[in-house]
Amino acid sequence: MSGMGMTVAAAFAGMKSVTPVTFRAGCPDCRGRFELTANALRLAIGASSRTTFYSFTCPDCGAAVRKPAGERIVELLTGGGVRTLRLHSTL
Repeated sequence: MSGMGMTVAAAFAGMKSVTPVTFRAGCPDCRGRFELTANALRLAIGASSRTTFYSFTCPDCGAAVRKPAGERIVELLTGGGVRTLRLHSTL
């Protein structure tokens, strides 16, 4: 059944070429609008909504950007493969 093996191999080869997930973002400093891959974003999940945020570096001006992340944003980013850091309270 080598024919079947080739079909499976072709299917896996096709999976590797899937377009990576991208997220739309904007820079508050230069007002640039762009799309970022999951590798360009970081998500920090804190003990409350005030300490949960995502961050990235603006590809246009190089500014470090940090924005609050509500539940829906957290779901989208984690589902898209964004690296997540869980912050622990020091209290």
